[in-house]
Amino acid sequence: MRNIKFFTFFLVVMLMAGSAFAFKPIELGDGKYLKFFYEGQFGVTMRNTGSGDQGEDDTADFNFRRNRFGFIGTYNDKLSFYLQTEYLDDKAVNPLGVKDSLTDDENFYVLDAQIRYAQNNAFNVTLGKFKHNLTRENLEGCFTPLNFDRSLFVAAPFKTSRDYGVAVWGNLADDYLQYRLDVMEGRESGGEGDEGSYVPNSGFRYTGRLHFTMFDKETGYGYQGSYLGEKKVLTVGGSYQYEADVAYGDTTNRTDEVDYSAYSLDFFAEMPTAAGTFTLSGAYLDIDLDDLHKGADPDSALTDNVAAGTFNGANGQREGYYVKAGYMLPMNVGPGKLQLFGRYDSFEYAMLNGYTDNTVDFYAFGANYYLAGNDIKIVGQYSITDFDEEVGADTNKQDYDTFEMFLQVRF
Repeated sequence: MRNIKFFTFFLVVMLMAGSAFAFKPIELGDGKYLKFFYEGQFGVTMRNTGSGDQGEDDTADFNFRRNRFGFIGTYNDKLSFYLQTEYLDDKAVNPLGVKDSLTDDENFYVLDAQIRYAQNNAFNVTLGKFKHNLTRENLEGCFTPLNFDRSLFVAAPFKTSRDYGVAVWGNLADDYLQYRLDVMEGRESGGEGDEGSYVPNSGFRYTGRLHFTMFDKETGYGYQGSYLGEKKVLTVGGSYQYEADVAYGDTTNRTDEVDYSAYSLDFFAEMPTAAGTFTLSGAYLDIDLDDLHKGADPDSALTDNVAAGTFNGANGQREGYYVKAGYMLPMNVGPGKLQLFGRYDSFEYAMLNGYTDNTVDFYAFGANYYLAGNDIKIVGQYSITDFDEEVGADTNKQDYDTFEMFLQVRF
């Protein structure tokens, strides 16, 4: 595609111009310290739709996919905090669409703000704003994935990745078993909510998760999409999430309240061998909203309203799965390590783009080139998004191909 050679040259020049630098912790005495960090992903996204008079021409966009600065600090060996901010500009090409026009909006916000208490390995408490526990994919670090990024289809309704609340978690049985329980805000209530809808109830969202892990065990709150051949891992897990009275099936009359529930089953395996490192993982996800889309006037924040021209079914009821695999070469390629990857996602939506029971298939393949582990790497991915039912007048709701290439740095 256009500009690929130029962008590759641009990345090489950037890498030759500097070297890795790490912020050292600031010692505050009595075991206290403060550490700063920066993490960024900058590159190009190209899609074969979105531009031109009919939206059928190619679109290319340089952008920051992530651009974060934060702090980690400890009070003692049990009490610590974590604060992470995000700064992003508006961008043309988004995961599931191309914008008709861009604004000068610049968004700076607090992405994570956590107070952490670790009594021991079996009992930890996290308070504040952080990731909920519905899916392993969400819990995998976005700077340590196997492929370019996490699945486009596993986000929970509303608080898609992070939420405000409290989580209790820990490791049991010699770290073979891990449990997690969180109580979080869920959908906000109190009058008009998202997309002009009303929320029936001001309740909490509850999530529970268990995993069983073998060999080099996964014992932290977050996961990685690959351990780059440094660990032998086999983990299987499951989770369940619930929130009562999350939306109206009939918003006009404020009746027919529906509950939200979801469950996920997942596995992750990575095997370092003399022939290279092999990675395989997958998950099944079911998000249930009591067939909200069949209501007399369903909440437009969770389903499509074709007459009103709103298409929010991607936030709503669906079920599906993904599988992803990787292979890292046993030897260096030039100054770095090369890892090839591929993934396949298939999700059926209760309503999407105006069609009921519409399925989206997503195919992707690419490579990670690690120059300093996940601290400095280049990732390139080509993907195909295929809708079972397409909307003829809107190229964002038709099949499209995307190429992405980014440089990642972490200090």
